[in-house]
Amino acid sequence: MKRFYTAESVTEGHPDKLCDLIADSVLDACLSHDALARVACEVMAAKDRIIVAGEITSLYEPEIPKIVRRVLSVVGYDPSQFSIQCLIHKQSPDIAAGVDCSLEQRRNGGQEDSVPQLGAGDQGVMVGYACNETPEMLPLPVVLAHRLTISLALARRYGLIHGLRPDGKAQVTVEYGEDGKPLRLDTVVVSAQHSPVLEHDELCWELTDKVLFPALQPLPPDEDTKILINPSGRFVLGGPEADTGLTGRKLMADTYGSMVPHGGGAFSGKDPTKVDRSGAYMARYIAKNLVAAGLASRCQVTLAYAIGRAEPVMVQVDTFGTGLLQDDHRLAETAKLVFGLTPGEIIAQLDLLTPRYAQTAVYGHFGKPDLPWEKTDQARLLREAVR
Repeated sequence: MKRFYTAESVTEGHPDKLCDLIADSVLDACLSHDALARVACEVMAAKDRIIVAGEITSLYEPEIPKIVRRVLSVVGYDPSQFSIQCLIHKQSPDIAAGVDCSLEQRRNGGQEDSVPQLGAGDQGVMVGYACNETPEMLPLPVVLAHRLTISLALARRYGLIHGLRPDGKAQVTVEYGEDGKPLRLDTVVVSAQHSPVLEHDELCWELTDKVLFPALQPLPPDEDTKILINPSGRFVLGGPEADTGLTGRKLMADTYGSMVPHGGGAFSGKDPTKVDRSGAYMARYIAKNLVAAGLASRCQVTLAYAIGRAEPVMVQVDTFGTGLLQDDHRLAETAKLVFGLTPGEIIAQLDLLTPRYAQTAVYGHFGKPDLPWEKTDQARLLREAVR
């Protein structure tokens, strides 16, 4: 039976991604000066206004308006056209107490460990995924979608296509065969903001030649592939002027596309005590190492946490029948032995106090080889553990 899977990606000039990038830039600024900063930064962009709100408890007070203006400039907007409003307060002491000292330690009176053990900053479900259909160990549709938007942004930034503006998005649908492998490229959609003087036909030709064909080399279009470029026609008005932006509104573009479920927690603007971010990174790390170990060709890892508790309340592995052991429960138990799953252990293993989050805010949080949760350094240990 034929199956179709779709993924989308957006450029850094898309209003939602602009907000994600601002939020993670604020987080990076805090962590650069105070590695233990607690940050939950939310951003809204609407017309000519940027609103930054949330909770920040840090020894360093970030210069938020300066950060916002720098991001706007880098992305391609004129900072002088925006007013900036900041609504920041400290983290709730009730939440802070549960994070600083976990439920397990409070029940033990702190006797088992002289060092306070971090509790999860919130409840939630986190999903990680990996597969062997691309070098990035990601589903092909999301890889192609990000390649398109990256190419679109570079074409604008380096003047390869004159008249492009910062906002843009792409969507890719791939047909999969009965063996579960990508078969052909079914549909490609690209929408690019442009100058009013750029004619539609000229834009389509330029985008096809300089963006689509180079980006789609891993699975080129065939004669039946549907290619839709600016299907709405005119796309002159874009960015916050045309559409309100919010942090955390591109969850599937941040992760794996329509092939993989999402636990619902957004990533950007959150320090790593928030397990909806750090837990999702750990779930990806586990899944990728299981696939790299040859224990499955597809793997989904699901973690669940309770606020204030250190240990996850659920660890689940699903290899969709591709597992070498045909025993996903055993793989889950092995993962518990190999990987530390408390917030403190995740932060230490994945080096999550290093300020690198702005680079995750656009073009996906996964598949970038220099990120710690993309390492496959535990694959050998996993293979040995299941012998």
